[in-house]
Formats: sequence, C-alpha cells, structure tokens
Amino acid sequence: MSRDLAALGDLVAQVSDIYAQGNGIARDDDWYLLKLQEELGELTAEYLKLSGRGRLKDAAPAAIRAALEDETADVLAMILLFARNNGIDLEAALQRKWFRHLPQD
Repeated sequence: MSRDLAALGDLVAQVSDIYAQGNGIARDDDWYLLKLQEELGELTAEYLKLSGRGRLKDAAPAAIRAALEDETADVLAMILLFARNNGIDLEAALQRKWFRHLPQD
C-alpha cells in the first residue's frame, strides 16, 4: 500500500472521527498534541521492552515487536492528525526543512 501523506491523513481522519464519535471524545486543539504525547509514551514503553529495559509482563518477543509497530503507526497517525488540525502541509514542511539538503540534479 502506497499513499501520499494527504491521502493517509484523510484515512486517519476518518478513523479518528469514528473513534471520537463512538467514545464521546471532544477533540479540541490541545487533544491532538496531548494524544500525540500519549502515543509517544506507549511507543517508548514498547521500545524499552524490546530492548530489554522494560517489564515484559510475560509478553513474547513477537508480540512486543507487533506492539512496537502498532504504536509507531499510532504516532504517525497522530502526527498526521495534529498537522491536519493545525493547517500544516507536511510535504511542504519536509521539503523546506529536510529535503533542501539533498543534492540537486
């Protein structure tokens, strides 16, 4: 599956809308950043488990690896939602901040 950031953002926003409606969550401007921080904490916890510096809670290595991948997806999804909520064009920002350092043809 290959989609551009805008298409991924659209899909993530649809899922987020379903989640918010189903759970009665009011998403104000703070929610997007706070949720991103929450997801980053969950990613950190899984990384610590995988690297032997966190409590495994009887989880198998494959389950921890899957959780790490899932939490990474959550962080990306929340970045996309945060950017969308704040009117940030991630592709333009990447071009300006990162890709300008690439060699020009």
